[in-house]
Amino acid sequence: MNEPVQSRRASTGRSAAPARKTPGRTNDPERTQADILRVAETEFGEKGLAGARIDEIAEATRTSKRMIYYYFGSKEGLYLAVLEEAYRRVRDIESELKLQDLEPEEALRRLVAFTFDHHLDHESYIRLVMSENIHRGQYLAQSQRIQELNVPAIAAIRNLYERGVKAGIFRKGLDPVDIHASISALSFFNVSNRHTFGLIFKIDMTARSYIAQRRDNVVEMIVRFMRKN
Repeated sequence: MNEPVQSRRASTGRSAAPARKTPGRTNDPERTQADILRVAETEFGEKGLAGARIDEIAEATRTSKRMIYYYFGSKEGLYLAVLEEAYRRVRDIESELKLQDLEPEEALRRLVAFTFDHHLDHESYIRLVMSENIHRGQYLAQSQRIQELNVPAIAAIRNLYERGVKAGIFRKGLDPVDIHASISALSFFNVSNRHTFGLIFKIDMTARSYIAQRRDNVVEMIVRFMRKN
């Protein structure tokens, strides 16, 4: 399964030795790495760690296996970087929701709706998370960034929840991490199980009408779960 390590992963800010220019190539290391991560997310999402091929990622990004190994160290190093980038991206977008500027219930509704929409629009992210759970989280456990990346998500929920409790809107005794788990689970299922669930119950889970109704239901379930009365 493993492909040989060609070189150690480059440290932040380090660039490759000057290379001969070819059409479609870039000498911008950050852009090159971003392109590799974008293509690799789809490759790993579709085929998992074992089935993904560095050759195909290199071809799609007009780079080389050697360059990929230079930046990420190994196939497993690239896979971990893709996981970290997927989590970083969703947390960055969450920070742009400005939940602290909204009333608690409105902030909660926006967060739930965003999570539902993000998962729906990023199937590769869902497949990556499913793949890493098959590996029992062994690669994500090696990350030195994953805990830090997810701190803002819990902090945002804690803030809106505590504001809601203080205003008499939300009931006491709820845990922000559990709230996050509930939002994630209800949003995740609609993508992760769409094929099996849709087949068994003869539902087109990709139909706009179904998605709109399901989205409203998920938002309402979380709000009613947290509401005081």
